[in-house]
Amino acid sequence: MMNPVTIGVLFGIALLVFGPKKLPELGRSLGQGIGNFKRALTDAQDEVTSAVKGEPKAIESKEAHEAQAEALASEADAKDAKKE
Repeated sequence: MMNPVTIGVLFGIALLVFGPKKLPELGRSLGQGIGNFKRALTDAQDEVTSAVKGEPKAIESKEAHEAQAEALASEADAKDAKKE
């Protein structure tokens, strides 16, 4: 692992190369990238584990949620129309 002096030197070099305005953006992007990678890794591990155990995995996409919401809304509209 790196000691605090090495981390400080690397931070100083990054500050000189990218400047004080770009450094927070780069840090944020790096953090989001690491978070997305960890999420994808966890999803892949879960998928492999469920495949090994033989459990079906429910795949729910944004489109499926939207379609379900539209179906519920149209059912509610139909019920309201029958009441009137």
